[in-house]
Amino acid sequence: MASPSPTGACLNLAGTLSGMRRMAPLALFVVAFGLAFGVAAVQRGLTDIETLLMSALVFAGASQFAALELWGPEIPLAALIASTFAINARHLLMGAALYPWLRHLPNRQRYASVLVLSDSNWAMAAADFRRGERNVGMLVGGGLALWLAWLVGTLIGVIFGSGITEPERYGLDVILGCFLLSMLVGGTRQLSLSILLPWSVAALAAFAALRWLPPHSHVIVGALAGGLVGAWLPASSTRDTKPAS
Repeated sequence: MASPSPTGACLNLAGTLSGMRRMAPLALFVVAFGLAFGVAAVQRGLTDIETLLMSALVFAGASQFAALELWGPEIPLAALIASTFAINARHLLMGAALYPWLRHLPNRQRYASVLVLSDSNWAMAAADFRRGERNVGMLVGGGLALWLAWLVGTLIGVIFGSGITEPERYGLDVILGCFLLSMLVGGTRQLSLSILLPWSVAALAAFAALRWLPPHSHVIVGALAGGLVGAWLPASSTRDTKPAS
């Protein structure tokens, strides 16, 4: 397999448009996810402009849904910041994984590229990097396609949100759960212990925190518990599966 050129990555309009085209089929599903957020935000009391600005400036679906859970007359700012960081901490690793590819870009292009970083365009961009592709258009164009789809979905949700009094009737209350489940099983032919164990521990810890710990702590507790198990598991799995000499 070819490795990236020593001269590093490049970015141009053709590559960006190609990335948008490649991401377009997946972006259609993001519209439904954004619609669910728009409906939920309106019903939580956010104004139309607040909802649209959150999607435009934050562009982090899971974190935005988590923020809605904390939304109210008095917002627990510390819990909101901690929850957002815990949910999006994976971006630190995602950015580090792409750094060898992006480091030769001009600073303005490099930092602008990661502004639209998300799970889907990161995965496809990482595949391009492994194949030796120099153009980072998949990262930028794919991210822009997802961002636009997220905004369109949010706008649709805002427009129709006030008229949807029972989101569960249309299945909008389970879109986030289905999205997270697809992240869990996506790309795997079978569920392994290394996948099931961290998620199971995270779920149990979150339920326990929801029952016995202060309000809004379950997101942080679940994320930390699952992360610690996931960090421990690879080394143990490697030792357990290492062939005997």
